[in-house]
Amino acid sequence: MNKLFSIALLFLITISLNAQDKKAKDLLDDVTAKIKTYDNIVIDFKYTLNNTRENINQDSKGNVTIDGNKYVLNFMGVSKIYDGKKTYTIVPEDEEVTISSVNDKDDKAITPSKMLTFFNSGYKYSWDILQDVKGRKIQYIKLIPNNSKDQRKEVMLGIDIQTKHIYNLIEIGKNGTKTTLTVNSFKTNQPLSKNQFTFVASKYPNYYLNKLD
Repeated sequence: MNKLFSIALLFLITISLNAQDKKAKDLLDDVTAKIKTYDNIVIDFKYTLNNTRENINQDSKGNVTIDGNKYVLNFMGVSKIYDGKKTYTIVPEDEEVTISSVNDKDDKAITPSKMLTFFNSGYKYSWDILQDVKGRKIQYIKLIPNNSKDQRKEVMLGIDIQTKHIYNLIEIGKNGTKTTLTVNSFKTNQPLSKNQFTFVASKYPNYYLNKLD
């Protein structure tokens, strides 16, 4: 009797977990579908790095403008422009601009636009906790990397249930490092300059142009 009870309990747990995984997949699909409806996205964010073992706690702010695969990213004093063919990394502290080509079709290439839908492959996912953040219902999906060599133990993706927008992204490393990216402002379909994603060399007359290819 105990054996039959154990089998039945295991069966019910399996059904429950499968249902939870389907809920997670459905929500992630909703996020992806919502992102694809926008002409462009402008995000202001906060980035926190914490490692209690090494006594590290750092906060930084940044912003990114995304239009398709093109983007302008400003973070930690560095600007990065991708015009669809080349990436221009502008470092005022060094008065240098590094120019490199990027294959946008390369699955391994990490870009801001892909960061909004990175979860669609390479992870196992499951339904996690629901939190109330200043009146907003944030549902967390736990992502476990499939690649055992990945230095991240897990990723927690917080999604606003009402808007289907990503609220935050928490990465927990195998070395104890925890990084959190929180979206402070998420604007869509903004009026952008026609030169928004164009690198203008004349703006950096004394900069060294480091052409990698």
